[in-house]
Amino acid sequence: MRYKAVFLDIDGTILMPDHTYSSSTVEAIKQLQAKNIHTFIATGRPLHEIKGLTKALNITNLIGYNGAYGIVQGEKIVNEPFAAETVERFRKTAEEKKNEMVLYSNGENYFTAIDDPFTQGFIKTFEMEINVELVGPKYDNILGMTLMKLEESEVEAYQSDNNIHLSQVNVPGMQHAYDVIRSNVNKGKAIQQVLAYLGIDKEETIAFGDGMNDKEMFSTVGASFAMGNADPDLFQYATHRTTTVDDSGIFNGLKQLGLVE
Repeated sequence: MRYKAVFLDIDGTILMPDHTYSSSTVEAIKQLQAKNIHTFIATGRPLHEIKGLTKALNITNLIGYNGAYGIVQGEKIVNEPFAAETVERFRKTAEEKKNEMVLYSNGENYFTAIDDPFTQGFIKTFEMEINVELVGPKYDNILGMTLMKLEESEVEAYQSDNNIHLSQVNVPGMQHAYDVIRSNVNKGKAIQQVLAYLGIDKEETIAFGDGMNDKEMFSTVGASFAMGNADPDLFQYATHRTTTVDDSGIFNGLKQLGLVE
């Protein structure tokens, strides 16, 4: 099989728990690019917070906000903000249940309680810099949402809409944070649009991920690799399993397919 595109999650896939990436990952990306294989980052993170990483890895093709925004070869291909009424409903529910949340626009992170200890831990974990206290309604042009300080028993209250589900953040210490995922806007749907734009078939693509927000992405590519440190529920959706993020997971997965050496 001649592969033409690879999609890489960030946390737990590219980045290790200490926020660094291995030399083997850098080498894998260089070898992919030398073969003219389109290399993408596909993340739940806001794109304005990963500019340093993308520059260091020399990756300009990006899918962010769990598939709500996508850039290919400098062109904006995907732009799918939440409906204002959905954002309002989630904010009201979070307020009633005393949960916290962050709303991501294309440029800023709006936190409902920026000084809360869990919020501060979240900001530190994801090395977020463009943070604003959410004062008053902010419902327009919200590309992503993460709920925080949730117990598992509270998740159902946010899933009354069949088009929406919550995905637990698969990062150590962040088990009480959940990304809000839409069935019609997610990493998988974004990849479909990207592949149509590039004229690439599903069978010619590969994806690496570790969290349940990667489930839809895995169903949209030909070969999917769950990292060894992945959420155990993700393994059933992957066609392959590789080693952990701190044991050259990306490099070893690509080696299985004969794409790196």
